[in-house]
Amino acid sequence: MNITIVTVGKLKEKYLKMGIEEYAKRLGAYAKIDLIEVADEKAPEQLSEADMEIVKKKEADRILAKVSPDAHVIALAIEGKQKTSEQLAENLQSLMTYGKSKITFVIGGSLGLHADVYKRADELLSFSKMTFPHQLMKLILLEQVYRGFRIMRNEPYHK
Repeated sequence: MNITIVTVGKLKEKYLKMGIEEYAKRLGAYAKIDLIEVADEKAPEQLSEADMEIVKKKEADRILAKVSPDAHVIALAIEGKQKTSEQLAENLQSLMTYGKSKITFVIGGSLGLHADVYKRADELLSFSKMTFPHQLMKLILLEQVYRGFRIMRNEPYHK
């Protein structure tokens, strides 16, 4: 299985980098992991709705350029479906069973995702109704995917 995680923005925080590296290394035993960062669009704090759409569109173009045409795309979105860790594991198992060997998770920037990314997504996944920094979500996502593989294999970890 090939798992790609496409995120907007460069990760700067050392503590997050260390956690992400650790879970990417652990996941390497189960799948090929590709972590892709695309540039975030520089914008002032105060933006009009139209300017926000322009920023999100530019980021979406960068994201979609990194998504393989045959990938099953799961976009992280607050309005997505919430799942338990076991349900995420079942979802990954089902995708593998039915020949989806490329899964791409997409994490948008601080303004969220553009409609073009939603259109390309095969499913939307939410971790909470709360808003989290997109850099932190990368670490949380990696941990949950790792947990999912441990659950699939009936290996200890997920208690």
